[in-house]
Amino acid sequence: MRTLVKRNRFYPEIPSLFDEFFKNDWFDNTNYTMRGSTMPSVNVKEDDDMYALEIAAPGMKKNDFKVELDNNTLKISAEIEDKKEDNNDPFTRREFNYQSFCRTFHLPDNKVDSGKISAKYKDGILYVTLPKLEEAKVKPVRMIDIG
Repeated sequence: MRTLVKRNRFYPEIPSLFDEFFKNDWFDNTNYTMRGSTMPSVNVKEDDDMYALEIAAPGMKKNDFKVELDNNTLKISAEIEDKKEDNNDPFTRREFNYQSFCRTFHLPDNKVDSGKISAKYKDGILYVTLPKLEEAKVKPVRMIDIG
């Protein structure tokens, strides 16, 4: 019997690199839809103070995007409608083109300061900044005196 799960036959106790990569619980973007276009690429970065998303969406305008936060779910969507009409007698030609996408990201509990999330669009990239709460930031090593 064959299974859909591929195991490492040489070292079955060691999980594969891909297993670890896709286990990241806050970057669960399995809920997305796409019509009329390819899904834009997303870079996810994390440092001590924030998470950052970079969504590649060239040719769009900042007014095309909608960024929403619902509880711990960040939803980024865009929709473009392009109409072309040529009216050359005796023929009329109309072309309608719709492009849209929607990506959702499940944010980690008690780690993102939802009141300070910001977004900007520049040079074909939508930048979304998700600042961490003070409690979630990595604290530097501190020496404790022994009394």
